[in-house]
Amino acid sequence: MNLLQVAVVALITVFPAGSGVQVKEPLKLVDTIPLPDLQKGDFDHFAIDLAGHRLFLAAEENGKVLVFDTNSNKLIHTIAKLKAPHSAIYRPDSRKLFVVDGDDSAVKVYDGVTYELIGQVKVGIDADSIAYDPKTRYMYVVSGGREAHTPFSYISVIDTNDVKKLKDIKIDSNWIEALALEHFGPRLFCNITGENAVGVVDRTSGALVTTWPLPPGDKRNVALALDESNHRLFVVTGDPAMLLVVNSNDGKVVTSIPAVAKADDMAYDSAHKRIYVSGDEFVDVFQQKDADTYTLMARIPGSFRAKTAMLVPELNRYYLAVPQHETKSAEVRVFEVQP
Repeated sequence: MNLLQVAVVALITVFPAGSGVQVKEPLKLVDTIPLPDLQKGDFDHFAIDLAGHRLFLAAEENGKVLVFDTNSNKLIHTIAKLKAPHSAIYRPDSRKLFVVDGDDSAVKVYDGVTYELIGQVKVGIDADSIAYDPKTRYMYVVSGGREAHTPFSYISVIDTNDVKKLKDIKIDSNWIEALALEHFGPRLFCNITGENAVGVVDRTSGALVTTWPLPPGDKRNVALALDESNHRLFVVTGDPAMLLVVNSNDGKVVTSIPAVAKADDMAYDSAHKRIYVSGDEFVDVFQQKDADTYTLMARIPGSFRAKTAMLVPELNRYYLAVPQHETKSAEVRVFEVQP
């Protein structure tokens, strides 16, 4: 953490008694779901079933997908015998859960009622990040690269109606991270982490159409989020830990702000004009004043490597997965988004 980041943290989190300074906390902890049976190891991503009141969490290094009731905030089921689950989407219309199992190079399909494995689609080695298009019902899955020992990666297009792979979009980099899909246009943004760049894929042609290099010195871009109405793409880097605000029309960086280290998930809250970034020990909440102006609103205490999180606007909830560490058991923290 550099001196600027330390100063920002101090201003946000520490005030002397009687100073009269009031901090508006954007997230209020309302519940904690204990997970004492989990061993040490990272989580990866959440998925939501709004109609069924369920939340899914990939316990990557435990080889499980955890299922929670969002009404009671209780663990209600565990899908076991996966190798390394990373990401998932649930289709309420077909009652199917699609889980990316990276170490098995497959998208596994589960019955949403019985949780039985009913099918799979083979993809590349180390399948991980996803994006989902609710209009076409296509699922975009990143695979290949470093673990495959190839200088290129793939973004596979999966038809979740017919449960089959349609094509592989080849990206000439050995490291692709997060994806962000626009809903009012044909573009799919991807973090080309191996090149310190953002890629723009045309979903219609199925090809990478342009690449936007990050500014010199900004490296290891991991998390990604999109404010489509204001044409702003949010990119979090790990070296140094920064939030970059990018014009999604031309790829130019509008501004950058220090952010939490080891971030993995990010969410844009269009209702409250906020950005939530989860990382090691903290969740950073940034306020969007306008398309070009952003400030660190609050730094919410998190935990060791608690970098997996999900905003569910329909429930006014923010979920943070906390891995087991030392004598502390794993848990999921449930926050209520404050006005």
